[in-house]
Amino acid sequence: MNFEYSEQQQMIRETVREFAKKEVLPYFKEWDETQEFPRAVFEKLGELGLMGILIPEAYGGAGLGYDEYIVAIEELAKVCGSVGLSYAAHNSLCSMHLFQFGNEAQRQKYSPKLASGQFIGAWALTEPNTGSDAMRMMCTAKKDGDGWVINGVKNFITHGKSGDVVVVIARTGDLLDSKGMTAFIVERGNPGLKAGKKEDKLGMRASETAEVIFENCRVGDDAVLGNVGDGFIQAMKILDGGRISIAALSLGIAKGAFEASIKYSKEREQFGKPIADKQAIAFKLADMATEIEASELLIYQSAYLKNNGMKVTKESAIAKYYASEVSCRVANEAVQIFGGYGYIKEFPVEKFYRDCKLCTIGEGTSEIQKLVISRELLK
Repeated sequence: MNFEYSEQQQMIRETVREFAKKEVLPYFKEWDETQEFPRAVFEKLGELGLMGILIPEAYGGAGLGYDEYIVAIEELAKVCGSVGLSYAAHNSLCSMHLFQFGNEAQRQKYSPKLASGQFIGAWALTEPNTGSDAMRMMCTAKKDGDGWVINGVKNFITHGKSGDVVVVIARTGDLLDSKGMTAFIVERGNPGLKAGKKEDKLGMRASETAEVIFENCRVGDDAVLGNVGDGFIQAMKILDGGRISIAALSLGIAKGAFEASIKYSKEREQFGKPIADKQAIAFKLADMATEIEASELLIYQSAYLKNNGMKVTKESAIAKYYASEVSCRVANEAVQIFGGYGYIKEFPVEKFYRDCKLCTIGEGTSEIQKLVISRELLK
């Protein structure tokens, strides 16, 4: 095993770090306050070739792997979790679902636009009454002539208002049938596609989360992704990769909170010495560093498997579960290290504290990760 970052990874890290410093750091507090989705940031990321980082060059992407992708998410999330989350959702959910399961015509039509940042992608699985229990989804797609009519509501959808193209999983068969769901591509502008309520969130406030409403939304047979009935199976495979994204997002938030804690503890003096000299603080930093490095190793193990086309269900669930919980522990300790200053918005750690919690919920809660892990262990 090689524990050194490759030259490619180092280049991506430096590029994204400079980008985040210039294009995100001066504005992230304002976006958080106003809950503004900073679309222009993602268009600029597209100009750098990063909005299709996993898409092959022949389709307008960068043609890189999960190692480079993890680095990009991490560097964005160290500055702003919201930007990291939106970047991850666009790449690993919408873009990869469309590329992995789409036919050549669908890839040629959509992948270059998604990879360039011209299109922002959304991925719609969750419904108001079916979060983890996706097989009970009520959103339906009925065959009608040479097309389909979709009806139903999806919620908690990243880019539910701003997404230019939505990959939606709808029920085309019987309830509770894992082969009774199908994935469809729906473009914004379709008269049957409407944006619903935008959520007012605790954290990740600049990453838009909204309802997506389908009212007699008509699409052609050319909107079907893969085979009819394969939507749920496709979604589970996409979530294997998506969990690596959320693990990387968790890692970035944890590193951001940790680095802020190191800096503050060296500068803040109490009783005539920097608080970093106090064992109570130094031991907190040691625990934070240990758990962050353990998270990183788990994440890159799952990336190795993903890059090599190997089964990654258990490993990505372990990485996501552990890294997301570590992110919350690190952010909590960061607030404690900052003391009263950690509780006010002038300092960065209160935002890390608010943002990290989503990582233990999105793309499968920690409890669902334990269910996935245990099922894989007991097969």
